[in-house]
Amino acid sequence: MRRKQKQKQEKIFGIREIYCPPPPIQPEVDIVAVHGLNGSALGTWTTLDSGVCWLNDPQFLPKYVKNARVMVWGYNASFSSLTGHVPSNDRIHHHAHTLVANLAADRRLSGTADKPIIFLCHSLGGIVVKRALTYAQTRTAPNITHDHAIYTHTTAILFFGTPHHGTPKATWLHHLTKALAVATLHKLTPFHRPTSNLIPNLQLNSETLQNITDAFTPLTSQLRILYLWEMHPTPLLRDYVVPMASAVPPGDDEAERAGIAADHRGMVRFGDPAAQGFRVVVEALGRYCAEAGEVVRLRRGEAEGVLWGERRREVGEVLRGVGFGGGVEKLGMMVPDLVLGRVDERLEEWMGRTATLRSSGGSNKVKDEEW
Repeated sequence: MRRKQKQKQEKIFGIREIYCPPPPIQPEVDIVAVHGLNGSALGTWTTLDSGVCWLNDPQFLPKYVKNARVMVWGYNASFSSLTGHVPSNDRIHHHAHTLVANLAADRRLSGTADKPIIFLCHSLGGIVVKRALTYAQTRTAPNITHDHAIYTHTTAILFFGTPHHGTPKATWLHHLTKALAVATLHKLTPFHRPTSNLIPNLQLNSETLQNITDAFTPLTSQLRILYLWEMHPTPLLRDYVVPMASAVPPGDDEAERAGIAADHRGMVRFGDPAAQGFRVVVEALGRYCAEAGEVVRLRRGEAEGVLWGERRREVGEVLRGVGFGGGVEKLGMMVPDLVLGRVDERLEEWMGRTATLRSSGGSNKVKDEEW
């Protein structure tokens, strides 16, 4: 294996494209990698010794999945200012909202808003993605359907050591960072936050994680999911950071699962294309990419039905508010406008018609007409 000169990793916040197929190949899928606690957008996926990032190295992912655009998403996941970066005030749902906004903007600007999405998530990154998808699912109002599209177009997720039910090491880390902060208090400025808001949420069986899992579980039947767990303990702890029981939640019988012969940090750093962990991951990605287009086509049809239902409900409420009785079953000619969210201009026509009929003594006809 060739060695690369180790370089200091650039801090990336937000979406960054790190690979796009060369012409004439057109990208058909967006693969988005999300790092975990105290990780970084590129460093999490890059080997420490050889500096290989398997997401964009030509001998790794691009060699086997030729039609995918690969992106990383970075966010402030520092757990203590003592480790370098000052922790953010943001909680899991704040990061999730930002991920949806960043990804929706990038896809619209790059002309790939209609392409399928596959997420690669390490540790906390999986929790953020789960929360992001449940949030995007609810964004059905006419002016925010671009956020809803992130949910509609996501077809698969690979969870690398994600603590779906938390980890006992979060409690240990919480106490450690507090102790370190007290011990070095004289070194901190008034602008330093000694610890992150994220750590308490990762404790074993935390209420936050349970709520996120409860909201996400109904979505799993529509996704291809691969749960991956660490098979080697972390040397510093002499234990597993995320035990298998938390990395592979019970009950999801249709999901795939596999162990990776590495510790928690090393399970997302592949330095050899022959490594069994890499081969399992890239084979699954190949299958998921191949079927993603058809899955999105079907999901898009379902989503249009959901959005149409929302528009019908909203129009019905407005019609009742301006004096129309009945429902909206006879608005068949206006369905395209409803789906596209052009409700206001249609209501102007209806309200104009109301005024005309009332002025001509026909208000009872309008009131009694069944809409």
